[in-house]
Amino acid sequence: MQPVDLVIFDCDGVLIDSELISAEMLVQELAKLGVDIDLPYVARHFLGRSYPTVMQTIREDFGLDLSPDFEAQYRNRLLDAFERRLSIMPGVAQTIADLAVPCCVATSSSPRRVQLSLRIVGLWDRLGPVTFTSSLVPRGKPAPDLFLHVAERMGVSPAQCLVIEDSLSGVQAGLAAGMQVWRFVGGSHLGPGAPDEPEHARPHRRFASFEEFFQIAPELRTKGP
Repeated sequence: MQPVDLVIFDCDGVLIDSELISAEMLVQELAKLGVDIDLPYVARHFLGRSYPTVMQTIREDFGLDLSPDFEAQYRNRLLDAFERRLSIMPGVAQTIADLAVPCCVATSSSPRRVQLSLRIVGLWDRLGPVTFTSSLVPRGKPAPDLFLHVAERMGVSPAQCLVIEDSLSGVQAGLAAGMQVWRFVGGSHLGPGAPDEPEHARPHRRFASFEEFFQIAPELRTKGP
């Protein structure tokens, strides 16, 4: 493992256990328009992707142009569900607190959604100033643009960045950026039994609990005062 000077966390499915909520809400909202998809379809095509990419896929697969009202309604209902059901990923707050190197967030979520999400779980005050969204770059994940943008803004070489991702598109993006990538499979949408990754999205490490984080890389843990 190369020396790490920056840890970049994805948000949904890594910091917060949100992906299953998001998938369920999208399935429900599309069903109202006659689009019949299931959770495995959402996982294959939408996990880790930005909203415009999701809408483009629906356009291509179902010939349906969704109105601007759909996005607003979906986002509002999703955020209402987050207020009721969203939880922080177990162990992640302590992991962040114990890091010996800086960290930040790189997410496909909209600025409004990530801010509310991190506020709900109590991470916004810590991570808000170093949270970057795909709205800042021309191409979202699996393109490397967002991760390269983050490395430049944080003043760290891509080779010295460690990316923590759950989605295959996020893993691809981190690898394409020339970064070390660990895949976290501890969210309720995946679990330790998640299938192996395809060759083009194979992370350097895979872990299912943040209790394992410093077991894998003890050098990243602060030694304390």
